Amino acid sequence: MLAVVSQENVVAPPLVSRAGRHLQRYNKQGGRQVVGCIPYRYKIIETSSLDEEEKELEVLVISSQNGKQMLFPKGGWELDESMTEAAMRETLEEAGVRGTIEHKLGTWSFKSKRHGTYYEGYMFPLLVQEQLDTWPEQNFRQRAWMTVAEARKVCHHLWMKEALDRFEQRLKSRQQHIEG
Repeated sequence: MLAVVSQENVVAPPLVSRAGRHLQRYNKQGGRQVVGCIPYRYKIIETSSLDEEEKELEVLVISSQNGKQMLFPKGGWELDESMTEAAMRETLEEAGVRGTIEHKLGTWSFKSKRHGTYYEGYMFPLLVQEQLDTWPEQNFRQRAWMTVAEARKVCHHLWMKEALDRFEQRLKSRQQHIEG
């Protein structure tokens, strides 16, 4: 027997952040490995011409859990997931967005202010395709779309600013290749 269930009454399970460090990855020197994304989109700007539309690049930054600093979403890379899966998971948990992840921007070594140890960080661009109204860490974090220049000013971490610079340069190179 086959039963047909109306999708109207189906409730999706709540999104929940992972907790704990029992699956956390560490490098050979014992440093925690973290991954993150620079979520971005193109905002369409109205122009006076009907034939052309201008697009402005915006990136999404989030507040730290204590709300005092702005940064890009990032968190622990765990043993049961690939690097890109971890980056997408962290971005969903912390910023409430989903999208298409692109090639890694690079690897950075940075000192954790909270723990005083060196971490290894990996960052990816993420072209946002969906922004959720509710997400796991919405009660702990604020999110804000802004220009690259604004994000560079408010982002607290130097290594994330370097990733943002690398991302911006990649986009410029891509545009020059298209136009050239």
